[in-house]
Amino acid sequence: MLTERLPAPTVQRSETSAHPRSTGEQWPISAKVICGLLLPVDIAVIAVTATAAYQIRFFDTPTGMALEYALLVAFGVLLAVNVFKLGGMYDRDILRKPVATLRRLAVSWLAVAATLMALGFLTKTSEDYSRLWSVMWLGSCLAALVAVRLVLFSRAARWNSCGRLKNKIAIVGNGSFAQRAAVHFASNPDKDVHFVGIFTDEMDRDGVRSRYDDCDGNLDRLVSRIRDEQVDTVVVALPHVGQDRLNRVFEVLSEVPVDVRICPGPEAFRLLDHGVSYYAGLPTIDVMDRPLADWRQIAKDVEDRVLGAAILILITPVMALIAIAIKLDSPGPVLFRQKRFGFNNEVIEVFKFRTMYVECTDKMGNQLTERNDPRVTRLGRILRTTSLDELPQFLNVLRGEMSIVGPRPHAIASKAGGYLYRDAVTHYDARHRVKPGITGWAQINGWRGPTETVRQIRKRVEHDLYYIENWSLWFDLKIIAFTIVKGFHSKYAF
Repeated sequence: MLTERLPAPTVQRSETSAHPRSTGEQWPISAKVICGLLLPVDIAVIAVTATAAYQIRFFDTPTGMALEYALLVAFGVLLAVNVFKLGGMYDRDILRKPVATLRRLAVSWLAVAATLMALGFLTKTSEDYSRLWSVMWLGSCLAALVAVRLVLFSRAARWNSCGRLKNKIAIVGNGSFAQRAAVHFASNPDKDVHFVGIFTDEMDRDGVRSRYDDCDGNLDRLVSRIRDEQVDTVVVALPHVGQDRLNRVFEVLSEVPVDVRICPGPEAFRLLDHGVSYYAGLPTIDVMDRPLADWRQIAKDVEDRVLGAAILILITPVMALIAIAIKLDSPGPVLFRQKRFGFNNEVIEVFKFRTMYVECTDKMGNQLTERNDPRVTRLGRILRTTSLDELPQFLNVLRGEMSIVGPRPHAIASKAGGYLYRDAVTHYDARHRVKPGITGWAQINGWRGPTETVRQIRKRVEHDLYYIENWSLWFDLKIIAFTIVKGFHSKYAF
C-alpha cells in the first residue's frame, strides 16, 4: 500500500505511448470489451454445437430440432452463462491467468453437464434424449469453448505486447506521495499499466521547476500528451489539499477525453461518495469518465458506420443531381473543404457542397455568412437554406472523422461578438470530447445559424455539453427523428 515508507528509486517513464487510443481508425480494444464479447460468443458456441450435433445424429430427419431438445439447449445456455459468471469467466483478470481460466472453464462446463444429467434423472426424462447426441454436444462444446479462449488469449497477448491493452496512466501530484504512487505503477507485476509520468499543477506556465525537480511537466504538458493520445487515465495524487486546488486541476482535465481518478490518503476513502476503481491493486476514486469508451464507443461507431452507409446509398442520386447543378450554376469545384475542430481538438477537413463563388470561399471561417450575402451563389442559397450543402459530411462519417449526431464542427477561426469561440465560452473545448456531428441537440432546439452574440454560442455549447453528458443510442435516435420531422429548412440558415 502507499502508506508504507518506500525509497525513491528512479521511476521509468515513457515519452511515447505504447499504442495510441482509437479515434475512429480502429475499434477501441480493451480488456473490458474483450471479456464482454465472451458472453455472446459462449451463447453462440453452446447453441451452434448443440445444433451441429443434432444434425449429425439425426441426419436422416428432415425437420428441424425437436422441441424437447431445443428447450434443453435453451436451459443449458441459461445455466452455463450463470455458472460461468459465478466462476469469474467474464472477469477482466482472465487475460492474465489463461491456464487457471481454462481449468475453471472445464470445471464449470462439467458442472453444467452434471446438473443437466441430474435433472434428467430426477425428472425421469433422460430417456427422451439421445445419449450419442448428449456426448457429442457436451464434448464438442467444451472443445469449442476452450478453442475460443485460446484464440482470445493469443490475440490478447499480441495486443498487449504492442500496448493496445495497456492502461496509459499519468499522475498529477508532487512530493513523496506522488512518487510512491509512481513507483507502484511502474513496478506493476501484471504489466497492464503503461506509466507515462508525473505532472505537477504548481509549475510556472513556462515549465520552470522552481520547487519540484522529479516531474515531467506542468498541466499544459499533460494536456498536450493527452491530445497526442498518450494518456488514458490521470490519477490525481494530491492528499490534504484544498478543494479550490483540486477544482483547478479538474477544470483543466474536463476539456480533454481522459478518465480522471483521485488517489487520496487512505483515511479519505470513507469520507467520499464516489466510486472506487483499482489499478494494479491501487485504489483510486472515480471523478469523471470519458463520455464514450469501451462498449459505448463501439455502439456509437456501429451506429455511425451502418446508418451512415445506408443513408449515403439513399442520397447518392440526390447528391449527383446537386453536383451537376453546381457545375451548371457557377465555375469551380463541386465540394468545398473547410478546416474545423474535430474529436480531441484535432483539425479535420469537413466536406460541403460549394455554395459560394470560388474566389469568395472562406476556408478558415473568418467571416460569418449574412442574409443576402453576395458571396453565396443562386443555387447556394437554396442549398444552405435547406441544409442540403451538408450532405457530403456523410463521407466524413464513413471516414471516422464525424458522427451522424454530435456537436456541430466549428471552423477554427469562427467568432461570436468579435471573440474566438474558445475565448467567448469557458471550457469550450469540452465539446470536443466526442466526434462532431451532422446534426445535434443544439440544432433541433433552434440554436443554429450565425453567431452574432456571445450568448448564442454559449447556448449552443450548453446544449452540446448536455448531449455529451446524457448520451445514449436512444438519445441519438431521438435527435435523428426530430431532425427528419422538423425538416432541414431553417430561417437561420442562409
